[in-house]
Amino acid sequence: MGEPLKVVVWSTGTIGRHAIAGILAHPALELVGVWVSSAAKDGKDVGELAELGREIGIRATTDRDALVALKPDAIVHTAMADDRVFECIEDLFGFVEAGINVSSSGPVLLQWPEHILPPEMLERLAEAGRRTGASLHVNGIDPGFANDILPLSLTSLSQRIDEVRVMEIADYSTYYQPVVMGDMFGFGRPMDYKPFLWEPGVLSMAWGSVVRQIAAGLDIVLDEPLTEWVDQRPAEFDTDSVSGDVKAGTRGSVRFELRGRVDGVDRVVVEHVTRTHPDQMPDWPQPAEGGGGYRVIIKGEPFMQCDLTHHGEHGDHNVSGMITTAQRIVNAVPAVVAAPGGLVTALDLPLVTGRGLVSR
Repeated sequence: MGEPLKVVVWSTGTIGRHAIAGILAHPALELVGVWVSSAAKDGKDVGELAELGREIGIRATTDRDALVALKPDAIVHTAMADDRVFECIEDLFGFVEAGINVSSSGPVLLQWPEHILPPEMLERLAEAGRRTGASLHVNGIDPGFANDILPLSLTSLSQRIDEVRVMEIADYSTYYQPVVMGDMFGFGRPMDYKPFLWEPGVLSMAWGSVVRQIAAGLDIVLDEPLTEWVDQRPAEFDTDSVSGDVKAGTRGSVRFELRGRVDGVDRVVVEHVTRTHPDQMPDWPQPAEGGGGYRVIIKGEPFMQCDLTHHGEHGDHNVSGMITTAQRIVNAVPAVVAAPGGLVTALDLPLVTGRGLVSR
């Protein structure tokens, strides 16, 4: 297998701590540094910050330049990006310009940024890749595996495709991300509160990469702009939530679709059904098992439906959602490092597996 690749993890939050555990368990990777954003975490052992139950002898640091100076083979970037998109993009582009490969969980628009970012920004990244040979890959579970590799692999069984629909159906009450839950989705807020996520055009920026990447994989050109649809409903009863309790009458459930059409006909659709309690909105689509999962529906010949369910060994589906996001970008590191410089999408990578991870 050769020498392990030297990796820096960028943050120790809900995804970052799982990425740290994943890298430590991966025979082809060596953790050499970890960045943190707060002075309170600066200098602490990474094992403590990642809740590993042991020290690992690496101290977290707020010193960006010191980590870049390590010249790692890759940075696994898991820092919160939803509320600081362009600052994150500047960080990621800067790493590539410094010759460091990046496998990141966000900003998710970089999964497939055409029609979202201006051409000059994309050319800056392409030029950096040509000059340094470093690559940038953005992925996870959603946006990510559940709506790129999984649905496109299923279409290899199709004779005719009428519509590809990728869905997340989940109870978010155990999802700890107060900014996302409260400010962006508006859960627990009055129904007249207008979250940024539901403003016209924002869904297309957040999930347009998913729709357009599937379309590219199917060799179709979508009508622009994409079509957005949102249905927001009040909670029918008080609900406890780790990100802030949801009272009856406040926003409790949201269902949205982002539709990619060809000549006015739906061809690629992203749908999310998000509840703050499993019993809210019982008539909406339900997960196949437990509190949440992903579903792919391919209408055509033949009709196909695939449900992906998951849960953590010591936690629920929201815990395993963080693990799967982390592991998708961790396990992709060797392929990202080996890829040509510039933006690398899921369509560009070879098959990524859990090589080396079978329990011993």
